[in-house]
Amino acid sequence: MWTCRRVVLSVVVLTVLLIAVVTAVARNAIAAEAPFVPFDLGTPGGNARANAVNDGGRVVGVVFGPRFRAFSWTLAEGMIDLGNLGCVGDGEASAVNASGQIVGSVTSCDLSHRAFFWTPTGGMIDLGTLGGREATPFAMNDRGQVVGWSNPTGDFRLHAFSWTRAGGMIDLGTLGGTDSFALAVNASGQVVGGTSGPGRNRAFSWTRAEGMIDLGTLGGTPDDFGTAVAANDRGQVVGESSLHGAQHAFSWTRADGMIDLGTLGGPDSYALDVNAGGQVVGGSNINDRFKIHAFSWTPVGGMVDLGVLGGAFDSSEAVAVNDRGQVVGASTRAGFWRAFSWTPAGGMVELPALGEGTSEAVGVNASGQVVGASFAGDLGLRPILWQPLAKLGCRTTLAGCNLKGVNLTGAHLKDRNLSYTNLRGANLTRAYLAGADLSNANLKGANLSHANLTGANLAGADVRDVIWFNTICPDGTSSDAHGSTCVGHL
Repeated sequence: MWTCRRVVLSVVVLTVLLIAVVTAVARNAIAAEAPFVPFDLGTPGGNARANAVNDGGRVVGVVFGPRFRAFSWTLAEGMIDLGNLGCVGDGEASAVNASGQIVGSVTSCDLSHRAFFWTPTGGMIDLGTLGGREATPFAMNDRGQVVGWSNPTGDFRLHAFSWTRAGGMIDLGTLGGTDSFALAVNASGQVVGGTSGPGRNRAFSWTRAEGMIDLGTLGGTPDDFGTAVAANDRGQVVGESSLHGAQHAFSWTRADGMIDLGTLGGPDSYALDVNAGGQVVGGSNINDRFKIHAFSWTPVGGMVDLGVLGGAFDSSEAVAVNDRGQVVGASTRAGFWRAFSWTPAGGMVELPALGEGTSEAVGVNASGQVVGASFAGDLGLRPILWQPLAKLGCRTTLAGCNLKGVNLTGAHLKDRNLSYTNLRGANLTRAYLAGADLSNANLKGANLSHANLTGANLAGADVRDVIWFNTICPDGTSSDAHGSTCVGHL
């Protein structure tokens, strides 16, 4: 009996050790395979989330609180409140184009929900409605064309709209149904979305020349339905359609019509984005209706399973793809959803979060900057930008990299290896450097105001002329308690 118990205990100990080793390897792999630095964009108070980013790195989103506030953020400007329509109401920014024009939703003075258009010079303007009280924007192209839905006069129904500065807001129709909604618009002004009503739940495409056209369905019967969610600049439209009691992702072009993108083995799939090369991303069941994996589809390679960050019982979803084929989304791991980036060369890697708990990636720009949100412990939900190391001038690691004069405001560098890194004159305001290895780093003249250096290793670091203001020193004390310096408390 004692022998059996000893064997059982030995197995348990070995299992625990194996789990510990595997967990450590996995953590190291995540750190090694995620060539990104997360930037906490801050918040004036309350939780916040980023919704979109343009190719210049301008991020837009919403701050939650007693009132929701639309914001814009750049590394140079920080976070700015986009204001309102002259009333105390809620606002949220949902899209930003290459020119920095921003659209979103705001509560008007009569407490109705309106679409707004914002520019740095003109501020916020109301886009109006189709005659009713409400309007909600969903997307905007680089020419400033805005699409979404609005109520017609005296009607609670929803109609898809397109708005331009020159033409104002126009009703795109409903294909004979009762409602419609526009979800995306490409560079040429092609609008896509869906209609609803008895027997009229259809995906549509609209152009000024053709008006609204029905893209059909995969099932081909009057009871089948479809919705278009994205379109690239070549006019390729993607979305989902019903097929024999299931839902499948589709791609539509003028030449080929609607084609079924298939699934990863389960009954259902759906598309969420498409890039200029025709690469489609979304989610699909892999063997039943309860487990979903992110996918990438190309005309040559078909549908590819992007995997998960966790194990066999985890799920994932891809929400956006840039023209280089970088895919972003979220995957479950250890009980939480975690943001990921996927490339053909590097596979799926977890994007470093601001703390334990859920994170999500919702957009990616041409240079690989990713935006979304991450829980940051007691600070709550924070808007986040993941900066590729390459954008900082580093190759595969921060250690030994030349970051002289670089703006790293809000950078989350917990436990990162920054040994021998040149940070001379760098702006590290609000940087989270707890546990970081800064040994032999050049910090001469760096700004460490409001930075957290708890437990950081600064052995051999050059800290001459560093700006210490409200800085948490490596020993956990405040620089303000030591005459505005952490020297002697490193």
